[in-house]
Amino acid sequence: MRILVTGAGGFIGAAIVEALDAAGHEVIACLRPESDAAAGGIGHRQLVVDMREAVEPGAWRPLLAGIDAVVNCAGILREGREGDFARIHHDAPLALATACREAGIGKFVQVSALGDEAGGEFIASKHRFDAALLALGIPATVIRPSVVTSARGSHGGTSLLRGMAALPGVVFLPGRGDQRIQPVMREDLAGMVARCVAPEIAKGKVLHAVGPDVLTLREYLATVRRWLGFAEPVFVEAPSPLVRVAVGLGERFGAGPLGATIGAMLDRGNVAPPGAWEEARDATGVATRAIAVAMGTSPSLVQDRWHARLHLLRPALRGVMAATWIASGAVGFAASPEAFAPIANALGVPAPQHAPLVLAASALDVVLGALLLTRWEGAALALMAISVAAYTAALGVTSPALWAEPAGGLLKNFALLGLVAVLAATRGRR
Repeated sequence: MRILVTGAGGFIGAAIVEALDAAGHEVIACLRPESDAAAGGIGHRQLVVDMREAVEPGAWRPLLAGIDAVVNCAGILREGREGDFARIHHDAPLALATACREAGIGKFVQVSALGDEAGGEFIASKHRFDAALLALGIPATVIRPSVVTSARGSHGGTSLLRGMAALPGVVFLPGRGDQRIQPVMREDLAGMVARCVAPEIAKGKVLHAVGPDVLTLREYLATVRRWLGFAEPVFVEAPSPLVRVAVGLGERFGAGPLGATIGAMLDRGNVAPPGAWEEARDATGVATRAIAVAMGTSPSLVQDRWHARLHLLRPALRGVMAATWIASGAVGFAASPEAFAPIANALGVPAPQHAPLVLAASALDVVLGALLLTRWEGAALALMAISVAAYTAALGVTSPALWAEPAGGLLKNFALLGLVAVLAATRGRR
């Protein structure tokens, strides 16, 4: 079969592509414009489609020639602009499904999400499309996974949970950590999807991709921590109001998974109805595994531990760096001419130009610190590295005595350049 997979560059999509390929299908990997060109599509034909724009059937008709089945696993945890949940989770998939009906496509498999629609637009928008898809009258299956985890990488909310599990010596729990979840292995979910592309498998059904065990969040984090090989932690219960504040700040100012979508899961849990595991097993022939068993067969590697520890450290480091640059600029604005005269004189700057130079440098620091907290982070880091290197080189040549200052002086700039390099190296999709 020739199968079109939307969202093929994502954490779940890449596993689905792999499972379909292993089953002998020909995969057309449909990637979003900002995806890594290789993600989820190595060795496969790749298409680039912006699902925020492909909201009419006409956008999909040319892509369906020769296609036997479609798998939609495109999704976002937070909106880049208002209305993206509706466009990406409902409007574009509905346009695709409508085009599939017109083209007589043999099967449409929708990878949705498990949860309560009252928990927010992420779930609500997906469930609206689930209902619309099944009402179209085409052969279709809806699969709603709980928390998706893997021993082969992580992304989004799974990365956040890994980061929570990997904190040195302590694990903070939202409330008592008794929220119930039913995590499923990414590879098992992909296997279910690969089975469901067959026209008669689970046609017209809503299946829940969940593991056989219901865990509390505390139990899940403890399992992940043991898999990572870290010592047993001290569990600290964070009050619910504090968790809501953290979620609100993440939604307002963050770019990672901590936001309203994950907050709803942390608040409400994520469990399938009774009997859902058995129903999915019987319909697809895939018996999903308990995560402790599945992850126990694939030991963690140093890369897993690095990523888990860096996941929460990186945003903290980014915030500290931004605050340092902004504070440096503020100090420059407040400094007296006498304070910056020695440095300006060492650089050979004429006295009348001292104040303009300091004001310009201070303004640059404030701008770069602010940019570091935006989507222009990459440009900010590059300019930070250039400015620190130029400042260090200029003072190091004109005032070599600064290298021998007891407090470190210019030498500390190399550590600063190292931190800039770490932030630059760890950029990318979470």
